[in-house]
Amino acid sequence: MLRNIPAILSPDLLHTLRAMGHGDEIVIGDANFPAASMCSRVHRLDGISATDVLDAVLTLMPLDSFVTDPALTMQVVGDPEAVPDIVAQFQDIIDRTADNPAPIASLERFAFYDRARGCFAAIQTGEGRLYGNIILKKGVIPPS
Repeated sequence: MLRNIPAILSPDLLHTLRAMGHGDEIVIGDANFPAASMCSRVHRLDGISATDVLDAVLTLMPLDSFVTDPALTMQVVGDPEAVPDIVAQFQDIIDRTADNPAPIASLERFAFYDRARGCFAAIQTGEGRLYGNIILKKGVIPPS
């Protein structure tokens, strides 16, 4: 056991988060997200919501402050301006937890999939709400 590390983050996932470098991306996917066909590194957190995973990841991982869009979600098919409740919750978590809060940007569904294919890793959650997918770009921790 370790202190100050969210218990839902597995040892393998902690290793992945630590191994990621500045600018690497990780996707947190809902239960419908095709994680295994998108990324070679997939961490399963079945039964855990994407919002809980986002909150846990952002307690450890900085968001990139050198880009305008360090957090990306998938647009609603047929209504790209819609903001699903889960995306609004993602934004609340980023605003509350991230060291570099930023507005979430969105990508068309297939553009999101293309971006996810280039991610360092994926976290497959048990999230049942539609559009519960988010890509995060890792930032840097400045020297103390």
